[in-house]
Amino acid sequence: MSDTLQDAHTHAPEPSVPLTLPVGSAGTRASGWWGCLTMIVTEASLFGYLIFSYLYLAVLDRGPWPPEGLPKLGLGSLNTVILLSSSGVVWFAERCVRRRRPRMGAVLLGVAVVLGIVFTGIQLKEWHDHPYGLTTHLYGSLYFTLTGFHMAHVVVGIVVLAFLLLWTARGYFDDARCAPLTIGSLYWHFVDAVWLFIFSTIYLTPYLFRGAT
Repeated sequence: MSDTLQDAHTHAPEPSVPLTLPVGSAGTRASGWWGCLTMIVTEASLFGYLIFSYLYLAVLDRGPWPPEGLPKLGLGSLNTVILLSSSGVVWFAERCVRRRRPRMGAVLLGVAVVLGIVFTGIQLKEWHDHPYGLTTHLYGSLYFTLTGFHMAHVVVGIVVLAFLLLWTARGYFDDARCAPLTIGSLYWHFVDAVWLFIFSTIYLTPYLFRGAT
């Protein structure tokens, strides 16, 4: 009896070991997606308050706005193109993963990370080129608060994309299980959309204020 049990145990099939580690929930509307959406609504409200404060105080200010003269559009426009391009790259990367092309998706996520780093570098250069700081005057406080708060979100987004790149390259996602990729893409698209409002507020509205006066 004992020999029979031992023989059956010896020849029992071993449990199959998955080749890749599943990450996240299956489906496109996991709990993390709703959590990210809630966070985006909250952060969008905060950005809205900051932009409203900028416009309100700009209307009340009687001096030149900005104090250093009209903003230069070159670097700001370039950064806008870079960030919008990165959003398109992330969108395409997600589609590649859903179509079972993870290698292409990983490459595209790498491109998005590089574009995010380039955006950060250009923004830091702009900060360095300004002759004022956070506490110099009202405009400086608003400028650095808005762009700095957005920069913090960009840095977080770059870290998120880097992790998604690693997981995609290791084959953690497929067409049925890619909720983290969807959630990370949603956050990055939010960061890009917010920049459009910041660019319009900081770089374009001073021309309207100057024309009105």
